[in-house]
Amino acid sequence: MGKKARKEREEKRESFAAKRTSQKRSSNLKAIGVLAIIASIGGFAGYQFVTMEGSDMGAPKDAGRLGDEHEHASLLVRIFGDKFDFSLPNYQIKSSWIHFEDQDGDTIHRHSSGVELEFLFNSLNIGLSERCFIFADGRQFCTNDDYSLKYFINHEEVSDIRGYVVQEDDRILISYGAETEDEIEEQLKELDSQIINKK
Repeated sequence: MGKKARKEREEKRESFAAKRTSQKRSSNLKAIGVLAIIASIGGFAGYQFVTMEGSDMGAPKDAGRLGDEHEHASLLVRIFGDKFDFSLPNYQIKSSWIHFEDQDGDTIHRHSSGVELEFLFNSLNIGLSERCFIFADGRQFCTNDDYSLKYFINHEEVSDIRGYVVQEDDRILISYGAETEDEIEEQLKELDSQIINKK
């Protein structure tokens, strides 16, 4: 009777060991399969990111490849004579394509060809049109009988800047109010004195 019980115990032990080995092998194969799937998804995503074209991942319309250019321009916005401060955190690097950076609110950095100023202002939640400058909180500064919105690029007045692609060392003034020609000249002089940060 002791021999039979010993044999049964050995058979149970061998059966248990075989079952455990089979379970471990099955778990290992599943883990390897999951890791292979994750690696292939990661590899595909990495490839897509590295080879992305201008139309991918929220890129501006008609933009080139991110990093194909790095241009700098100076911007001054005066509303009723008050300078608008783009150096605040709310306006720093909201898009990789075109932005303000390093707590500098005067220098626009454009990192891709074809990126228009409208994309910059949209990324900052500022609406822009031929007649209006509109803040995210709904405040609007629109041309009317008493005040006007004016745009200048390199001292030349233009009717609209939304479709403009900034070039190296451009100087852009946006002015709203009832300024005289002399007051506009003072604003343009101030714009010319701003340092363009070319980091």
